[in-house]
Amino acid sequence: MQPKSETLEDFYNRYPAKRPAAYDPTKPSETGHFNVYRRDSCNRYAPYNRRDYYKISLIRGQGNLYFADKTIEVDRNALVFFNPQVPYAWEAISEVQAGHFCLFTDGFINAKGNESILDSPLFQVGCNPVFFLSPQQDEHIGELFEKMVCERDSDYPHKFELLRNYVNLVIHEALKMHPTETHHSTSASGRIASLFIELLERQFPVASEHSLKLRTANDYAERLSIHPNHLNRAVKEITGKTTTDHISERIVREARALLMHTDWSVSQIGYSLGFEYPAYFNNFFKKQTQATPRSLRK
Repeated sequence: MQPKSETLEDFYNRYPAKRPAAYDPTKPSETGHFNVYRRDSCNRYAPYNRRDYYKISLIRGQGNLYFADKTIEVDRNALVFFNPQVPYAWEAISEVQAGHFCLFTDGFINAKGNESILDSPLFQVGCNPVFFLSPQQDEHIGELFEKMVCERDSDYPHKFELLRNYVNLVIHEALKMHPTETHHSTSASGRIASLFIELLERQFPVASEHSLKLRTANDYAERLSIHPNHLNRAVKEITGKTTTDHISERIVREARALLMHTDWSVSQIGYSLGFEYPAYFNNFFKKQTQATPRSLRK
């Protein structure tokens, strides 16, 4: 199965009982889309793919989260953040699965000129999406989700504005757990590094029939209209890694995810990641991981 982007329509087709009566995918709402649910009726397995919406889950129950190329064991109550750029799957382990989750589009957050919260570190590619909760944190966040459920079903004319505030509160509760992750550099080097990382992430996901366009540091420097040496200095100053390091690591992350969660052949994966010949991909992958693509898949 190839990784694809699950739409809201796909979600509601999988869970028809959760589909709102007024939901019409052919008529996008000016306020975007938002919904919230209790997790007591969730499936045992959510398929591995990207979603075209954002999601925040309060998980009460044990399971495995397959996130990008990692497996994260969720063995206690946790708050988890998902964004459309990173594929994931959920496999329940314990019989009891409870908690809440909300899903929403960028339009919901940015409606009526609201400042976007999607620039939060919690929704950035490469962040740890799982926040394990103390009993007090779990109780407080659970109360916020219950307020969302009640407000969703209310007739209050400004309920979506209130729902945005509840989502903001959940996000800020998570940020308080890791306040050091909220720092952003505003220097010239910081802006260049941020532009580079954003451009790098936009190259993914890849398609089996197309080869990755930007493969080298020079490719990225040319696209950003900056000298390669200047780009490399800025990226290394901010991140401690060279542009080539970032590109290689991102290609390896994508390769791992494709090897683990798709039925693409190794040659297909190599071609999609910009390697003209399978041998080039095998050599690159082994150099980066000390393993061959076939051995990882097995």
